[in-house]
Amino acid sequence: MNAATAIPTAFDVQRVRADFPLLSRSVHGKPLVYFDNANTSQKPAAVIEAVDRFYREYNANVSRAVHCLGEEATSAYEGARDKLAAFINATSRNELVLTSGTTQATNLVAYSYALPRLKPGDAILTTVMEHHANIVPWQLIAQRAGATVKAAPIDERGELIVERFFELLTPEVKLACVTHVSNVLGTVNPVREIARECRKRGIPLLVDGSQAVPHRPVDVQALGCDFYALTGHKMLSPTGTGALWAKKEHLADMPPFFGGGEMIREVRFDGTTFAEPPHKFEAGTPNIAGFVGLGAAIDYYQSLGFEAIHAHEQDLLAFATERLREVPGLRIFGEAAEKEPVISFLVEGAQATDLATLLDLQGVAVRSGHHCAHPLMQFFGVPATLRASLAFYNTREEVDAFVEALVKVRKLLM
Repeated sequence: MNAATAIPTAFDVQRVRADFPLLSRSVHGKPLVYFDNANTSQKPAAVIEAVDRFYREYNANVSRAVHCLGEEATSAYEGARDKLAAFINATSRNELVLTSGTTQATNLVAYSYALPRLKPGDAILTTVMEHHANIVPWQLIAQRAGATVKAAPIDERGELIVERFFELLTPEVKLACVTHVSNVLGTVNPVREIARECRKRGIPLLVDGSQAVPHRPVDVQALGCDFYALTGHKMLSPTGTGALWAKKEHLADMPPFFGGGEMIREVRFDGTTFAEPPHKFEAGTPNIAGFVGLGAAIDYYQSLGFEAIHAHEQDLLAFATERLREVPGLRIFGEAAEKEPVISFLVEGAQATDLATLLDLQGVAVRSGHHCAHPLMQFFGVPATLRASLAFYNTREEVDAFVEALVKVRKLLM
């Protein structure tokens, strides 16, 4: 029995689906098939209720009051930091800066760590498969410093040519950046191996973990990278949540990126002293309710277990890939040996946006466009793709409905 026909029996997906209120709705009179999880995940009732409970029962600002509500809010907010630190196996909660997401986390590294260290002739190394959030910040600071941004190539299967990446780790490279999982291709990059080679050369490595954390256990100590960025809204949490994990020696050497309240020790007009990491990077009032929700999301993941999640998602990926190959004229982009449940594709003779619009009328939500990955689209010679991204609450029946809808709308465009 192959991977596409072996159905995991230990994972009760219907029970899990009952935890997600939005999955029961209809769109345009059709049952919703939500295959846009790489864009943002749906939220379980436990997360929604945690946010609601915060606003109903202990809404207050954090770290700024000694009254009961303030202490309860601070405890819940800092509790989320503790949960997230354990979730990714950080050595200390103080290595975790809470941010609005991966984009802010990456920019924090760009402006607080990399820019002060760059000089003319230096370089930053990334890859062709990166999200714009792991390209544009490096370009902005490189322009300021007179440095350059280099990109390691990929092959037609959508896999990083690892040997070329290593060859490009030349002495002028002061920072390397790589996605853990491609948001377009689903490709899983060999981060541990990459980190090992970077360490040999004394080059810090930043990993974009946005698409990895929702699908697999992440152990930053085992990976061996220097920075790991993640986004909450892709992992069952409210929008505007995320984090930067960094080695404590890096955080100690980095100046603050934002200035304001709560990130200081003392402010005087002749100079300001700052709080210790991570708080010196967390100016202003944070998304307290969002992080309360993130803490609940972590609890939910742990109640299911990543072994069961991964088995179910890999079964869905194999099944969906097999079904899509039945569609005439369909081309899949990204067929790496190790993938997470993301399938980007085009159908000959049809525009990606037209197909996505017609699929929506059938109740199917997929993403169309460049997916914030222009260089990757240029590599494949296409302006855009459709992307079906699956999650553990999706089903084989939804895959069948999606493929049937795709065949139907394809005929309308031929």
